[in-house]
Amino acid sequence: MMVLSASRRFRSLWAIRGLRRGQRTKRMDWKLEGSAQKTESRVLQEHEITLDDPGEDGVSESFQLLQIDVGCEHWEQETLPTGSAAWCSKNVQRKQRHWEKIVAAKKSKRKQEKERRKANRVENSGIYPQHSKRFLRSLIKERLLEAKHSGPRLCIDLSMTNHMSKKELSRLAGQIRRLYGSNKKADRPFWIYLTGFTTDSPLYEECLRMNDGFSSYLLDRTEEDCFSLFPLETLVYLTPDSDHALENVDLNKVYILGGLVDESIQKKVTFQKAQEHSVKTARLPIQEYMVKCQNGKNYHSEILTINQVFDILSTYFETQNWPEALKKGVSSRKGYVLRNSVE
Repeated sequence: MMVLSASRRFRSLWAIRGLRRGQRTKRMDWKLEGSAQKTESRVLQEHEITLDDPGEDGVSESFQLLQIDVGCEHWEQETLPTGSAAWCSKNVQRKQRHWEKIVAAKKSKRKQEKERRKANRVENSGIYPQHSKRFLRSLIKERLLEAKHSGPRLCIDLSMTNHMSKKELSRLAGQIRRLYGSNKKADRPFWIYLTGFTTDSPLYEECLRMNDGFSSYLLDRTEEDCFSLFPLETLVYLTPDSDHALENVDLNKVYILGGLVDESIQKKVTFQKAQEHSVKTARLPIQEYMVKCQNGKNYHSEILTINQVFDILSTYFETQNWPEALKKGVSSRKGYVLRNSVE
């Protein structure tokens, strides 16, 4: 009797395992699946009739083991962290706090910038308060085109960019952008020429890359040299190495700025070029209206960027006041201050 009970228990467990295997396998043929279901149902019927108490205990134990396995898997899924918020190291928490501070600082900076712009709009509300942006753009265009026919002329000599590095070209492209922006804001703008400027040059590519809308700038671009584009007697080359100080801005003259950014600081490059073509030279009257001031580095320089020189020329042309113009273009970092401020 004990032997029959063990065999029946074995057959019942085998039938249950077959049933579980049949449930997992879903690729079987319909005929095989149907015959397997008939066989399993017949075995289960025999098992229900002939199964005694020890067999029932064994089957219940197997089911209990299955329930324990499923419960363990479910418990492991619940206890594992599902996100970064569940658990993280101190290093991760420190980086998270640092990033939150950066984001908060950026938001605060944007808010301050927004308030500053709002204050500027309120302060400058008296300037064309009734006009739209389209009208202001058309007004700027009208002024620039008027300067082309009757305004002062400024030429930027870009024929010396062949030996400049990419960094120097980028700085020069930025100076051209700032110069053009200042000219648009001026009440009495200049008409600007970019001479010795070819469309296949690295400088042209830098200008397109750094300056939005550069191709639509209202100015003249030409591959010709400034010395062949204008009569030589009308040219005045502005260079800090000249012995003659500029006294006035003459509408009949064409003023030339050397488009040169040279970190190696080669002296008298523009001056020698002007001498080769027998062109008059002039320097800004910094020595006449400004004096050297003491600074920590004992640094004094009259070399300015082309946009700084243009700011001085433009301010003087509007105000006819050299001290005011020099104050706008020559920063204290150059080591010069106005004579009146010292006195």
